Amino acid sequence: MQLGNTQIVDTFAEAFGMVYTRLIITAFDDHWLMAAANELCGYGSSVIACDAEVGIEHFLTADQSPDGRPAVSILAFGFSADALTKAVSNRVGQCVMTCASTAVFDGLPAAEKRLPLGKSLRYFGDGFQKSKVVAGTRYWRIPVMDGEFFCVESLGIEKGVAGGNIIFQAVDQATALTAARKAIDALAPQPEVIAPFPGGVARSGSKVGSRYKTLRASTSDTNCPTLRGRVESQVVEGANCVLEIVLDGTSEEAVAAGMKTALHAAAIEGILAISAGNYGGKLGKFHFHLKDLV
Repeated sequence: MQLGNTQIVDTFAEAFGMVYTRLIITAFDDHWLMAAANELCGYGSSVIACDAEVGIEHFLTADQSPDGRPAVSILAFGFSADALTKAVSNRVGQCVMTCASTAVFDGLPAAEKRLPLGKSLRYFGDGFQKSKVVAGTRYWRIPVMDGEFFCVESLGIEKGVAGGNIIFQAVDQATALTAARKAIDALAPQPEVIAPFPGGVARSGSKVGSRYKTLRASTSDTNCPTLRGRVESQVVEGANCVLEIVLDGTSEEAVAAGMKTALHAAAIEGILAISAGNYGGKLGKFHFHLKDLV
């Protein structure tokens, strides 16, 4: 298949079921909002080694913001509710409660399954914390040095999908980076999906397992241009730089839509081929065939 001058490889991305939560963070202005968001999302690229996969979903307008201040929606994914609870509580306590002027609200108020947040963090108030019910939702007011940290008692948890991906092969690094920026910019306004790697892009794509027994994953050697000739390479002739965009979403449909957006935006001049990563269909139950996204 061709999309312009780009070959679309007849393959599929293999993704996995995970659970996720949505946090709405507000702050005094955009500077402090981004300070909190960047800290919260840090070290949240892959659950291969991180406690969660975390990223900015989208920014909210003033009328969407729960308190009228600058606001951002953040999605966090984990393999289990228990693991996600620990990761989110630690991240909010260390990265948001510490950030001047912030407050945290629940982005999934209708979800039946909950993870405790303010319910746990309130103890930092050392007995001076107070609870307040607003429109049927309980919040905690934790005294801090700039006033109070206003935090929702719990967050909703839902089932999501993680690991949708596209892999694009470019004539050189500059072209690959340009395509990456175009794809991530196109994804930015799209709700229900995040690209958790740095800048939305992974250069160190991985395969399951390693020749070293202590490693769960290792470099995707078949997609490394420098290893062409030493392995059964998937890098096409003329390609010298390969990058990957990995997507997590609130549903199978959200991930498919995100992959389609990224694929079309990345297919610029100099991108010779776009493929996807999978494990032969043996590990993840969600399969996204590129031919269905063109």
